[in-house]
Amino acid sequence: MEKPRQGFWGLFNLSFGFFGIQIGFALQNANMSRIFQSLGTSIDDLPALWVAAPLTGLLVQPVIGHMSDRTWLGRLGRRRPYFLAGAILAALALFVMPLAPVLLFAAVMLWVLDASLNVSMEPFRAFVGDMLRKDQHSAGYAVQTAFIGAGAVVGSIFPWALEHLGVSNVAPGGGIPDTVRYAFWFGGAALFLAVLWTVVSTREYSPEEMAAFDGSRAEVEGETARLLAARGNTSCLVWIAAGLAVIVAVGRFGLEKEVYLLGGLLAGYGLASLIAIRLARRGNASNMLSHIVGDFAGMPVLMKRLAVVQFFSWSALFIMWINTTPVVAQVFYGAPDATGPRFQEGANWVGVLFTVYNGVAAVAALTLLPLLAKRVGKARTHIVGLLCGVAGFASFFAIRDPQWLLLSEIGIGIAWASILAMPYAILASSLPQAKLGIYMGLFNVFVVVPQLLVATVMGSIMKRFFPGEPIWTMAFAAATLLVAAMAMLRVRET
Repeated sequence: MEKPRQGFWGLFNLSFGFFGIQIGFALQNANMSRIFQSLGTSIDDLPALWVAAPLTGLLVQPVIGHMSDRTWLGRLGRRRPYFLAGAILAALALFVMPLAPVLLFAAVMLWVLDASLNVSMEPFRAFVGDMLRKDQHSAGYAVQTAFIGAGAVVGSIFPWALEHLGVSNVAPGGGIPDTVRYAFWFGGAALFLAVLWTVVSTREYSPEEMAAFDGSRAEVEGETARLLAARGNTSCLVWIAAGLAVIVAVGRFGLEKEVYLLGGLLAGYGLASLIAIRLARRGNASNMLSHIVGDFAGMPVLMKRLAVVQFFSWSALFIMWINTTPVVAQVFYGAPDATGPRFQEGANWVGVLFTVYNGVAAVAALTLLPLLAKRVGKARTHIVGLLCGVAGFASFFAIRDPQWLLLSEIGIGIAWASILAMPYAILASSLPQAKLGIYMGLFNVFVVVPQLLVATVMGSIMKRFFPGEPIWTMAFAAATLLVAAMAMLRVRET
């Protein structure tokens, strides 16, 4: 039995909520370094404060994916309860964040905001796969990417637009300026209303309908439990040993304290795997831990290869989000710290740059990428997109006028569109429908783990080799995108 084909308005309604979610992410990505610096932190401490974002994604996304696969709340459906709950919490966090009186409060609110955005975002990836036929997956993710780009344009440009409307861009005595405060309040309202539109304008297929479309869940889960019970303990012990080695290395080599978190996560995954294997061997494989560990270990080969590409792609993106503000302010506006109007002017220009790359992504997702994919395939299209990003980041070293950075953002925008659309379009048709939520959540682990590495390790690298020179982070971004493009050569479409 085949799912009904969705028309234009069906595709529109399925993804419109992502427009609001991305406004929230754009405000966070473009302004959190600015907020932290405005409240007194140094450039060197930014990665430690940003660690909240990837850590919450790492913990939240697999759990929400697992739960949403098993949820059915009648008319509210399977994925939509999570859209709505996350949107309410994220909107509240956006309203409270710019009122932060001190740095600690802002850091805590970043945890709340990012966790809430992840609760809303993760089920949207599975939602497209739930509702669309396989031959519409590329179109569905392209429309979703277009809304992501459009939402990011709105979120990124708003502080700059408010300044040009006469709103103060410098807070008296320091602190968070009114341009940022009003932008966050607008973003909170827009996020909630956009997600609410998707909730009220769509109807999810019931568990019975999904079974008719895609077969039995029990067969898929039974195979996962069998494979988990058959696993040995060696790999678990390797994970634990690696985590302990990282922890020891922090003290031995004087690394940043945040690297302790990386070691703890490695050891924690090894311990969780040991527990899950023991439970499966005793016949208790129905718990959440066993399902998540089993599905992670049993990912399809195509998903594993795409995961490597995602890992390096998102490393570059997170480097950009953390460091573009200090890079532009220092190198192009001559403001080495967060004091004075030159820093705020540079920070506002970063909002414009982020607007451009997101606008380019929205257009490329609906025009350039589908055309290339039809001619050369989705995998080769993604390679082209990633190489455009390499050129964009590398150009930061050749440009001296901040206005010309708009050209850099065109290449970055094409890469961003491809990263958001092509891997998911390639992957969605190859995954079992009954476990689409958990697999999408686990796939997004390779979005958040590189962010966690950047947040914990990049600070140590920059302090040791490039102290006070954030421009070199753009070289790291270009290099990791190049590695992602090379890894994409191993991906074969099904």
